[in-house]
Amino acid sequence: MLSEVTHQILVVEDDDGIALPLQRTLDREGYAVERVATGAAGLERAARGDVDLVVLDLGLPDIDGLDVCRQLRTDGYDNGILILTARGGELDRVVGLDVGADDYLGKPFGLAEFLARARALLRRTTRGSSVASAPAEAAAPAPGLRVDPRARRVWVGPEEVALTSKEFDLLALLDSERGQVLSRERLMDEVWDENWFGSTKTLDVTVGRLRQKLDDSQAPARIVTVRGVGFRLEAG
Repeated sequence: MLSEVTHQILVVEDDDGIALPLQRTLDREGYAVERVATGAAGLERAARGDVDLVVLDLGLPDIDGLDVCRQLRTDGYDNGILILTARGGELDRVVGLDVGADDYLGKPFGLAEFLARARALLRRTTRGSSVASAPAEAAAPAPGLRVDPRARRVWVGPEEVALTSKEFDLLALLDSERGQVLSRERLMDEVWDENWFGSTKTLDVTVGRLRQKLDDSQAPARIVTVRGVGFRLEAG
């Protein structure tokens, strides 16, 4: 089945036994696929732009995959990152999410599950691109925290806050109902995907990163946890 949009997928994997079946599977689905075998090559390719999803192995021969993930986010890459890992510990998975990954898949894995997770991340990329392409009038940043969903930009006073695509989607949804509690289930369904396969820990990790960025920018707002229910954005 061909994809409706020709997405560019970058596979960063040094093991031919894993990389080649992934390439063949993605090719059959109609995606444009490139494969590199080192972290340095992955960073170089992603820096050229137009990559919609990075499939990233943690056990690379030159740079640890977690460091590659962290550097991708530092360099401004804000589309999907799907980590492939043979590390089974929950701590490693949480660390992966904490440095900017969107999802992880433990080896060995089935190609059907891999495709389902990749599609979920690419659907989010497509939604984000369609919103970002909408025309938006330039406006002077207002005092306080301002979220512009059409331009997909956030300001605190005159300073713009750099967010990943997922961080922006989460903040924009909370801001759209500022002061109201949004359930964990709704946040997962709308920010990620109603068919999301990953752990809900990704929500907690993303909230943590977003809180840190709001704190660092001295935003007059904070994300409050309502135990057992969800989160709300309120003046802080």
